[in-house]
Amino acid sequence: MFEFLPDVGLRLPGRAGTLRFGMEERTAQWAIATIADVREGWVCGARWAFSAHYQGLTLEAYGDTADPHGHHQDTLGLAGISLSRHPSTLTGPSACPVVLRGIDLFGYPTTEVTDALGHDLPPTLRLDADNRYLTAISLHAKPEPAER
Repeated sequence: MFEFLPDVGLRLPGRAGTLRFGMEERTAQWAIATIADVREGWVCGARWAFSAHYQGLTLEAYGDTADPHGHHQDTLGLAGISLSRHPSTLTGPSACPVVLRGIDLFGYPTTEVTDALGHDLPPTLRLDADNRYLTAISLHAKPEPAER
């Protein structure tokens, strides 16, 4: 089971550990490599990014980000995590549950999931959906305000 932990990161399945915001690239890649093959990636504004596929899910992580607009301080270490499902697998629970607050996020109608989660979702969490089902969930490190 993957478990989103707002302000912390993402708990990985089994004994693979937790991806924690701020952790170094090598440490994050090693944790993921215990459950899946890691592939290098690219995210605009990030110095590093990678992805992995696990039981029909795609995990993406990136870090060492810079805000080109100067609204926030740069984020060192792991800055963002997302899990997504292939569009052909949206109905029915995923082979590996993805949860937030004990609620399985994938495979159920979006309205049911969002009703169960309530209205006080963390501002660092993003839920993406097609017409009926959630397709991706992402969580970002809480940005520090820029010093003025």
